Amino acid sequence: MFIKIFFFVLFYLLTKQKKKWIILAIKYNKFQFIIQMPRSQKNDNFIDKTFTIVADLLLKVIPTTQREKEAFTYYRDGMSAQSEGEYAEALQNYYEAMRLEIDPYDRSYILYNIGLIHTSNGEYSKALEYYFQALERNPSLPQAFNNMAVIYHYQGEQAVEQQDLEKSEARFEKASEYWKQAIALAPNNYIEAFNWLKNTDRLKEK
Repeated sequence: MFIKIFFFVLFYLLTKQKKKWIILAIKYNKFQFIIQMPRSQKNDNFIDKTFTIVADLLLKVIPTTQREKEAFTYYRDGMSAQSEGEYAEALQNYYEAMRLEIDPYDRSYILYNIGLIHTSNGEYSKALEYYFQALERNPSLPQAFNNMAVIYHYQGEQAVEQQDLEKSEARFEKASEYWKQAIALAPNNYIEAFNWLKNTDRLKEK
């Protein structure tokens, strides 16, 4: 519950403030691994200010159990560390949050962020495992579908370079499958993926 409300409030405040956004994690060609956070600046560290204010406010005003508050605190600290590129610290906090958090929806975001870290570290098999786990708990998570598609597309491109056409086609089919699901959930968010599906004649159901 906490994480769901947190993201709603944070997104609302950032939209109202019209701050610039960045994409954490990595970019691959035109396709992106997505987690959006406000841009930190030397004289106006908006991410830390807004993030901390919203998180602390929610901890104070929302009636909940001590266990839920502790889980959210670990999640908050994990996201803060992740935004600074401190992945080991972020993972430690996320694992603690997972140990305490019981809400499936909130657990999906923790798992998703763990997947992002493994993606950034080039540990694609681990990343896929965590994205799958996130989607099992929250099937309406388009960014997880997108990130899985990007990984499979990347592997497909690698297979092409290795002249392994059978493997490349299998990976591209996986990418196609997951991009379609991401686009179905968020039609306006994955234009480059849609164009790739269209240009490779993969929009049609087989």
